Amino acid sequence: MTLVYGPIAAFIIAGFVFAAVTFAFATILRPADQYDKKRLVYECGIPPFGQAWSRFFVRYYVIAIIFVIFEIETIFLFPWATVFKKLSVPEQLGALPAGEMAVFIGILLVGLAYVWRKGDLQWT
Repeated sequence: MTLVYGPIAAFIIAGFVFAAVTFAFATILRPADQYDKKRLVYECGIPPFGQAWSRFFVRYYVIAIIFVIFEIETIFLFPWATVFKKLSVPEQLGALPAGEMAVFIGILLVGLAYVWRKGDLQWT
């Protein structure tokens, strides 16, 4: 079996060329007048106050990361559900696809139980 790597190499090279051209155009077309207020830390219209090295509550970020992880994992349920009827024909695979998804959901539930038991889902 021979593999042809030409199209793959062309695609990778085209990606790098596209990125380089995009950065070049952005450098050429961007406004060059960098005034003092533009160089401030915040550009939201509110003048910065206090010190930049203040402590913040990390729990919200942990909850957001946990949400994203479980959301991405549950996305894998949709392709499986769309082809489940074709996969579960008894003479082909039997109960194997349902068993595999049960193991997958079991791993997700163990992860959820771990996070819940650890207390990372509490807002306060």
